Amino acid sequence: MTVESVKPEDRSQAGRPRREPPLAGGAVPLLGHGLRLARDPLAFLSRLRDHGDVVRLRLGPKTVYAVTAPALTGALALSPDYIIAGPLWESLESLLGKEGVATANGPLHRRQRRTIQPAFRLDVIPEYGPIMTEEAHALVERWRSGEVLDVTAESFRVAVRVAARCLMRGSYMDARAERICAALATLFSGMYQRMVVPLGPLYKVPLAGNREFNRALADLHLLVDEIVADRRASGQKPDDLLTALLEAKDENGEPIGEQEIHDQVIAILTPGSETVGSMIMSLLLVLTEHPHLGDKIRDEVKTVVGDRPVAFDDVRKLRYTANVVVETMRLYPAVWILTRRTVADTELGGCTIPAGADVIYSPYAIQRDPRSYDRHEEFDPDRWLPERSAEVPKYAMSPFSVGNRKCPSDHFSMAELTLLTAAIAGAYRFEQAPGSDPRPRIGITLRPRRLLLRALPR
Repeated sequence: MTVESVKPEDRSQAGRPRREPPLAGGAVPLLGHGLRLARDPLAFLSRLRDHGDVVRLRLGPKTVYAVTAPALTGALALSPDYIIAGPLWESLESLLGKEGVATANGPLHRRQRRTIQPAFRLDVIPEYGPIMTEEAHALVERWRSGEVLDVTAESFRVAVRVAARCLMRGSYMDARAERICAALATLFSGMYQRMVVPLGPLYKVPLAGNREFNRALADLHLLVDEIVADRRASGQKPDDLLTALLEAKDENGEPIGEQEIHDQVIAILTPGSETVGSMIMSLLLVLTEHPHLGDKIRDEVKTVVGDRPVAFDDVRKLRYTANVVVETMRLYPAVWILTRRTVADTELGGCTIPAGADVIYSPYAIQRDPRSYDRHEEFDPDRWLPERSAEVPKYAMSPFSVGNRKCPSDHFSMAELTLLTAAIAGAYRFEQAPGSDPRPRIGITLRPRRLLLRALPR
């Protein structure tokens, strides 16, 4: 199955009068709902569905519109009335810039998609198979030491290495992977705070947290400049995404500017590594809390591959393993909140939304909605079997988004996560070590707070 194959849901609002969405309760002076979003955002966003399909929020002095119904999040993603903008993207601009594919809009975004999309075509992804396989088995072999695993470091390390080796080939990435991981951990935590509590100039005050954030940001930008400079100095032009960027042309046939190259490399390294690393952490937590899942994955791997190591070419046959990955994405989505901005007065779900308004929605809340899922809090990989997935409303499960903002690396990431899960679960069972804290860590992405595990060989 694919997560896009679920049936559409008819939530037509035709004929209903337009109205102003209801205001959610619990706002406080000055900060509005920002304090509640900062304290317990998952619970707060999940409860908004009780107030309506579209709900007004206050973040500081701003009015923000929250969308809670799956069909409306699909309409939001597909409509030209909304662009990539709003509190989330404003908080990310210092990292991602304004000229990368993650944050650009309009013709610039379309040109950039054309530049990077060939690297993620279905017929190209198997070329990355040997690298993914090598990294998966290197991870398994490194864990044979029996030491307690810092899952945060391990997950981001393998995510960065796979992205770098597949998309920006060169040994110069090896020495920089740890610096990238350390910088991203600091940045994504600080950016969420800047999104929900928009205090503007106060984030420029030289307090310890602000200084740490600024150091991490400066180091990441320096790393990107080093990567681009090293590739140019090498004189090499491997068939990878970095070469495509360095040889890309703008609308006038001229080479794209240095800032766009810089922002595009950031867009390659940062969102992909952060989201995949977060998903690996959540998958390991799932395997720890539900050991029978690992047993079933191990049995599937043995049935498919026999006594040899699992490899990339086996991924399409590992259907149960893939369903465990999809169900983990449903309950623990790395991208748990998204924002858009209206470009004109518009209507959504029978509600009026003015031009220039910010709109947010939470894949975490949508994907745990009891209106869409039976036993919505239960981890059940079999809900993604073809005969059952047809029961799920369309857009109730869109972990890679939809439309022209759909993640270009969706198949790449799904193959990577399935292969890693199969290799890991086929080799180990897990138990939490003292000091582990599996509670959700709320940042721009969602992942366990501090996961420390012992890998027990099967």
